[in-house]
Amino acid sequence: MKVGPVAIGGDAPVSIQSMTSTYTYDIDATVKQIHELATAGADIVRVAVPEPKDTEALKHILPQVPVPIVADVHFHFQRAMESIEAGVHKIRLNPGNIQDRKQVDRVIRACRERGIPIRVGVNEGGIVERKDKDKRAVEKARLEENYEDQLVGIMMDKLAEYLRIFEENDFGDVVISAKSIDPRIVIKAYTAISERYDYPLHLGVTHAGPKETGCIRSVVALGTLLANGIGDTVRISYASDPVLEVIDAKEMLNCLGLRPRVEPELIACPTCGRIEIDLIKLVQEVRHRLATIKTPVKVAVMGCVVNGPGEAEGADVAIFAGKGKGIIYVQGEQKRTVAESEMLDALYEESVAFAARVERGEVQLRTGGVTIKPPDPLPRADGSLPLPVVTG
Repeated sequence: MKVGPVAIGGDAPVSIQSMTSTYTYDIDATVKQIHELATAGADIVRVAVPEPKDTEALKHILPQVPVPIVADVHFHFQRAMESIEAGVHKIRLNPGNIQDRKQVDRVIRACRERGIPIRVGVNEGGIVERKDKDKRAVEKARLEENYEDQLVGIMMDKLAEYLRIFEENDFGDVVISAKSIDPRIVIKAYTAISERYDYPLHLGVTHAGPKETGCIRSVVALGTLLANGIGDTVRISYASDPVLEVIDAKEMLNCLGLRPRVEPELIACPTCGRIEIDLIKLVQEVRHRLATIKTPVKVAVMGCVVNGPGEAEGADVAIFAGKGKGIIYVQGEQKRTVAESEMLDALYEESVAFAARVERGEVQLRTGGVTIKPPDPLPRADGSLPLPVVTG
């Protein structure tokens, strides 16, 4: 399956999605944000189209953006038809939200004719029946028995109903989502769907909250599924700047080995009573500087020489900081000892120089361990030496 030029499912790499927070009819703002998301690493971007002025704006937005666009349609089938006519690359549509089956069939036929995929969601927020009171009462009673398992069961029942509509229309370009606010339900639902169906899966946790807590909620669920080979495209959702969604999704895929890292990787030791510099400030400053490098150099910032050498093994460039000075290593070889005031600039210079050597083919990035001979212990503020580093 393809969403524009982006392949989904099968052997295709897991793709990253996000959604604009602008009003789609504000063409300039929407185009600007789509470019920001694409620059951050988004492969696909979704936009809301609740009104005719939004679908009208698509005609002007699509020629100006570098990634495929998904039209988010909820209750009005006409918005779907208008989005298709505008040239959108994918539709997000839940058949249960459109009561007239003939209208759903029209959308499916139009997408089939143009090779446009449709994402079908059975998400917690809208899966329980709302209009049919008797049906709603039955489903609510089921949920009182065992909320997690019964909700997954309702999701599976509704999904079967929806997919039957697509099968009757001989339409197979379907992507499935089954989102919940609860990571445990997300894991159970997607696992059950993956065992029963062979359609591509769009992973997500709905209503995840602000980034500070939403990142944990999202990565617990999505990381678990991806680590078990479940999922073809992901969106981490925050009540925040959507660019942060993309950055964190990309890091998650990098950590799981599902997306090649294309920028520096920064590791740092945890703070402790041995540290005699402002490590937190230094790490943040290093992180900001490294953003200018476009080579996946692994950089380690360590606050002492006790655990630092072992924890930094595998780093291409590393610094061990102590009171008043720091020692810089490049792929295990001690290079420079610099004053505390020069640490940031020196580490950045060595990182840039090493990245340039990689680009020229003179050296290779480390993929395994780097043996680092611990430097001599750096003196404490009172001039005394810490305990010697014991090796072997």
